[in-house]
Amino acid sequence: MTDSPPDYLINLNPPQLEAVKYDGSSLLILAGAGSGKTRVITSKIAYLINEKGVNPNSILAMTFTNKAAGEMRERVSKMVSDGANAFISTFHSFGAWLLRRNGGFVSIYDDDDMLSLLGSIYEKETRKYLKKYAVWISRAKDYCLGPGDDLSRISLDDHFPEKYAAYQIRLNETGNLDFGDLIMKSVDLLRNNPEIRSRIQQRFSFILVDEYQDSNGAQFEFLKLLVGDATSLCVVGDDDQSIYRFRGAEVKNIVNFPEIFSGTRVIKLEENYRSTDSILKIATAVVENNKSRLGKKLWTKNPSTCPVELYYLEDQEEEAKFCAGLLRDGNLKGTAILYRTNAQSLNFESYFLKAGIPYRLVGSLRFYEREEIKDILAFLSLLINPKDPVAFIRIINKPPRGIGKTSIRKIILKSGEIGGDLISASLEISHSLASRTKDGIKSFLAMYRKLKSYIDKDGLTLGDIIKEIVNSSELLDHYREKDSVAGVQKELNLGELVNAASDYKGDESGILQFLENIELDRERIKGKEETDNSVILITMHNTKGLEFDRVIITGLENGLFPSHIDEIDDEELEEERRIFYVSITRAKNELYMTSCRRRRIWGRTVDFLPSLFLSEIPEELITVKGLNSGGGSPIYPAGTRVFHDDYGPGTVYNSGKNGKEFIVDVYFDSGMKSRFLPEYTPLERISFDD
Repeated sequence: MTDSPPDYLINLNPPQLEAVKYDGSSLLILAGAGSGKTRVITSKIAYLINEKGVNPNSILAMTFTNKAAGEMRERVSKMVSDGANAFISTFHSFGAWLLRRNGGFVSIYDDDDMLSLLGSIYEKETRKYLKKYAVWISRAKDYCLGPGDDLSRISLDDHFPEKYAAYQIRLNETGNLDFGDLIMKSVDLLRNNPEIRSRIQQRFSFILVDEYQDSNGAQFEFLKLLVGDATSLCVVGDDDQSIYRFRGAEVKNIVNFPEIFSGTRVIKLEENYRSTDSILKIATAVVENNKSRLGKKLWTKNPSTCPVELYYLEDQEEEAKFCAGLLRDGNLKGTAILYRTNAQSLNFESYFLKAGIPYRLVGSLRFYEREEIKDILAFLSLLINPKDPVAFIRIINKPPRGIGKTSIRKIILKSGEIGGDLISASLEISHSLASRTKDGIKSFLAMYRKLKSYIDKDGLTLGDIIKEIVNSSELLDHYREKDSVAGVQKELNLGELVNAASDYKGDESGILQFLENIELDRERIKGKEETDNSVILITMHNTKGLEFDRVIITGLENGLFPSHIDEIDDEELEEERRIFYVSITRAKNELYMTSCRRRRIWGRTVDFLPSLFLSEIPEELITVKGLNSGGGSPIYPAGTRVFHDDYGPGTVYNSGKNGKEFIVDVYFDSGMKSRFLPEYTPLERISFDD
């Protein structure tokens, strides 16, 4: 009688079991969405310890977040008693451990410490000016690039190499490291010290990496140095879910893995335990258009319970209304509404509050609680009420104008003597202050008077006034210089604020009504945050690793998703397509998609074409509904692939009656768009494969 297999091996499917038991020198587990990859990597660690007799101290498992490392450690410990002795950590934590054992360091600088150190070197420069250099230094270290390397991929700024070099010299003198050094210094240590490298390679004879598609250039170099001739290396990841390029992640690390580590065995986990068959077929059809991938096809035993539906809608207001309509079945907790940028949450937040639909934002603040929104609202409040101390304190020195806390306190005290008017108090008190502070107050007051002059101006909406606040205050430049990535998001949020305000009059009554309605929305929110039965509002990026019964992917228009359609390069387009793939594969049972004909952008109504990704979905896999899906002619519904003798293949994005004529609007693969009267200009229907 043979012993039964341990619990962690029971119910593994054949490819999973093969991956767990594989004992070659190099293994890539190409794990599709929902294929049980975390179970496989933890089971492999347990199998090595329990079945192969491997000393857990010789096992190194790395991932990218402390949370993921903690969960992996906990799962392994439950599988085998010695599991806690395996070294399971993040790349950076392992780097810190390695450096402390071999030379050490005093402490680790965070982003604010980096900026302070730069400020101590360049005392005449503002933190605002130096912020971009701190960001670039961090990015350079993600690529394992030092001050003397070619830094053109990071920035073309002529001063960057010099500032990077000066910063690194000063940092070395302190005996401290920054976060990027934990990997880069570890690479230098192993590269320049064969004895240490050999000792570490002997210590860790089994190395496993989870979420390998998220690795950056420095982490890749680190891993190569940790692997010796006798090392057994296993990485787990999904090239189709590499969506963190903006953080330095390199999809080529996983795509090129079999070439770099010779003799690599690739085992594909393609059985999906999450989604229905129709959802997976759509995800596969889309992502197969990418060239930078190793290739796999997800499949499932889960039957398709309902069709995947695409709705063409008029605008973002109709989009929010459509989503609310789907939620009438009461399945709020199981529904997630996905969008490309945080700014898109506003329409859903506003509509759901009015409709009494509880919602929960994941990964971001509610729209009116975001920094840049509160800054602009403070400006509006002060424009109609110069006695508002909260608004005044928030914006008087933002962006920095050299007006410190002591000077602000003097202004507040002075305002109490003259009836509370903070603007008048600023003018009076400025004469007694230092010249830099006086200039800062003078600049602020000039801007205030300019903005005040726009109120009640003929033809201006409140949206126009907010646009002028954004421009005159220089807040947008301030956000961009603090963080270029976050600055882009803040700009989008400000654009949505302009949209929301464009229906209000550009006078004091309009401002009061706008601020009052926002406050009423906040009151509606109170008491609803803790409800468990809430629809999830979440960006596509933040859904990675999550799953939902029903997913609604919104905003599928060129220029929004994919963004910057006229400027996007092939690598960016492929990453956007991977984001779409990730979004689709979050859905377990139901999937809906929406595409709007027009949207408001910074207060203007702009026409949009359907996302080019929609044309990559075979028409037999999706049910098209909504605008123009049946109101014109069954022959050319939106999404139909057609061919024109002069223009080639294209996709119908609009069709219907225009007066007495039936018209068809086509977006051609060449980038050209045109309108046709099918009665006079025949269009040949083609399949998506043609």
